[in-house]
Amino acid sequence: MNKIKKGPKKLPEFNSPEEELRFFETHDMADYWDQLEKADTVIQLAPALAQRIRERMKKRMLAIRLEEWQITSAKEIAKRKGIPYQQLMREWISRGIRLERSSKRRAE
Repeated sequence: MNKIKKGPKKLPEFNSPEEELRFFETHDMADYWDQLEKADTVIQLAPALAQRIRERMKKRMLAIRLEEWQITSAKEIAKRKGIPYQQLMREWISRGIRLERSSKRRAE
């Protein structure tokens, strides 16, 4: 049995901006990319937001596997400190790296 090749998906007509938003939040835009209108509008970001974006771009995503108790403990400690647990874990990693680097220099 031969499969019939389907053409590109057609972007539906929307009855409201809310319906359009729901669609774009739940569908892969790769299927509709060629049908989207080009936008020439330049968006001016608030300086603080632009700075946060630039700072975030300096970081790389890293996936590590941790024991469940480590994650739970970090979340509890972070909650007590009033900060996100990922931020707390980054601080711990930074502190550990600085400690290791300084102890290596002293040993040399």
